[in-house]
Amino acid sequence: AYPIPPSMLISNNACSVPSSFWLTGIPGLQSLHMWLSIPFGSMYLVAVVGNITILAVVKTERSLHQPMYFFLCMLAVIDLVLSTSTMPKLLAIFWFGACRIGLDACLIQMFFVHCFATVESGIFLAMAFDRYVAICDPLHHTSVLTHAVVGRLGLAALLRGVFYIGPLPLLIRLRLPLYRTHIIAHSYCEHMAVVTLACGDTRANNLYGMGIGLLVLILDSVAITASYVMIFRAVLGLSTSDARFKTLGTCGSHICAILVFYIPIAVSSLTHRFGRHVPSHIHILLANFYLLIPPILNPIVYAVRTKQIRERLLHIIKSGTQHRDM
Repeated sequence: AYPIPPSMLISNNACSVPSSFWLTGIPGLQSLHMWLSIPFGSMYLVAVVGNITILAVVKTERSLHQPMYFFLCMLAVIDLVLSTSTMPKLLAIFWFGACRIGLDACLIQMFFVHCFATVESGIFLAMAFDRYVAICDPLHHTSVLTHAVVGRLGLAALLRGVFYIGPLPLLIRLRLPLYRTHIIAHSYCEHMAVVTLACGDTRANNLYGMGIGLLVLILDSVAITASYVMIFRAVLGLSTSDARFKTLGTCGSHICAILVFYIPIAVSSLTHRFGRHVPSHIHILLANFYLLIPPILNPIVYAVRTKQIRERLLHIIKSGTQHRDM
């Protein structure tokens, strides 16, 4: 374990104004931090390489300049932001014991983590709308989902994330100046991990954080489910099973990506709410996997299930090996 500076320790029943916090990394597993850095560092590298590859392939392959793949590029950028907002700091804790984080840096990290998780949910909703139009009204798909409309939907998802999550760090800055301890038993500045350390009335912070989380999760999941109910109804109306299978196949990647995003959230939330006897390091590991699993799996899901991306990647690999052999 890394020695905690005396400035971070506060006597009983005392509150003070912090200039910085102390992140513990994975509580209870500090002795394994160097070993944990190997899988976490590897996963972060895979996430960065995978998402940059998706961006490069879509940019160079003109046949992929379609709404679905523009949304995929937005997902790739969001996943890069999400993983990069936490992983470099976590690896710095593992490798160098760099546990200290300034108050403002902590609040900025909190904003990026929660904001871009909200934006990602919004992009999945926009992708569901794209699939709905493509299958239920295919003749008007190109006229409805123009490049400008795709851009506006992406901007709307971003602005919604900023509007919903912006108040979280502001409420902490304005309402909670004093803290019982400056030690955050977490690997990054998660909203509730910071709020629970504060002195004073935290009800407004708790209610707003929980309300926004539920609002985003419920509204987006209901809207996505509704779009897929209409999609399945349209698919069942097709004349042959081959046509049904082929049409549903165009939704496969999106459905997989949604499951990859929402299942870790659900598991992490349920464990946090009801797993009172679950060790704290399990909670923290789940919270980190929730930020790492979608960035790792989204590029893999789309590379495996999308013929154009798969063929383009194989062409790049084949060209690289031929060039090396020359």
